[in-house]
Amino acid sequence: MKKYFIYMFCIVLFTCDRDDNNPNCNFLFDAGVNLQVNTNLPQFSQLAFPINGVYVPGQGNNGIWLWRLNSATLLAWDAADPSHPLEACSTLTDSGSGDIVVCGCDDENRYSLATGVGLNGNTQPCTLQPYRVDDLGNGTFLVTN
Repeated sequence: MKKYFIYMFCIVLFTCDRDDNNPNCNFLFDAGVNLQVNTNLPQFSQLAFPINGVYVPGQGNNGIWLWRLNSATLLAWDAADPSHPLEACSTLTDSGSGDIVVCGCDDENRYSLATGVGLNGNTQPCTLQPYRVDDLGNGTFLVTN
């Protein structure tokens, strides 16, 4: 019986997530994404080089930000601010500083495309919603969720 209680305690301990109950991080939908990205095409040519990003509208909640971290890694993030309900101002846009995107709402939340982490107090503990990226070879990637 003692083993049963220890087992149940471990299950509860390791399956609970603190952020699940945070109402400030539950605004985004699990939008279906299935995007093929070819860095040899003009609209994605910036992604052939590290430390470059491209915004792709019409995917995810408010579009997707693709970020080339290094020669081997492409990251994909939902372009909706996870700290806001979906609205026009919650789409993240380029801040002009390279790897930082900013929300158009009054609080101007900022996030790093390199890590997905919020860079100001209004974003804590929310992070950008990531998408899976598979390297298909020859500069082609598949972005899914």
